[in-house]
Amino acid sequence: MTEDILESLRIEAPEQAMALLNPLRADIAARLASPASAAEVARAIGEAPQRINYHLKALEKAGLVRRVGTRQVRNLVEVLYQAVAKTFILSDQLGMKPETVRRLKDQGSLSHLVQTAERIKQDALLLMEHSDEGQDIPSASLQFQVSLRDAEERQAFVEEYAALVRQLTAKYRKPANEAEPADPYQVVLAVYPQIDQTSGGNA
Repeated sequence: MTEDILESLRIEAPEQAMALLNPLRADIAARLASPASAAEVARAIGEAPQRINYHLKALEKAGLVRRVGTRQVRNLVEVLYQAVAKTFILSDQLGMKPETVRRLKDQGSLSHLVQTAERIKQDALLLMEHSDEGQDIPSASLQFQVSLRDAEERQAFVEEYAALVRQLTAKYRKPANEAEPADPYQVVLAVYPQIDQTSGGNA
C-alpha cells in the first residue's frame, strides 16, 4: 500500500508554498511519511476528522499529498493519504516577499522537527523491545545549550555545526562496495529555541 516517496521535494510553485504556510497543513504533511487516514491524523494531533479531511484535500490539490488506497474499518471505507516527499525544500525563486519566504522556511523546519521526533520515539520503542529480549542495544545521545543572539549568529552556528558533523560522518561512512559488514546507525541533528514552560516565552 505504501508508495515510493521522495526524500525531499523542492517547492517552486507559490500555491504549494502557501499551502505549507498553514501550520496545521504543514503538520499534516509531516505526519504522512507513511499512509494514514484523516481519522488517524486527527487522533494524533487532537483535531476533528472533518477539519483534517478539509486540509488533506487542499494538500492533495496542491500536489503535496496523494491518495494511496483505502481501508475497511467496520462499516466505513477510509481513504489513505501519503505525502509525496519526506521533507519539502523551499526554492529561493518563489517570487515571494523575503518575510513570507522566511516564515515558510521556519514552518517547514518545525514540521520536520515534529516528524523527526515521532520517528525517534517509534525507533526508541522498538529498540526497547529488543533490549527487553536480552539484546545489547548500543546508543548515544547528546544535549546541550548555546546562546545565539540574532538570526545571523544562528545561521553561522548551524552552518559550522553541520560542517563539523559532515566531517565526522564522512570519516565513519563505509563505501557501498566494502566487504566488511557494518551496522547502520541513524544520526539526527536538531536546533530549536528553548521554551520557558512556565511563562510560555523563550528562556
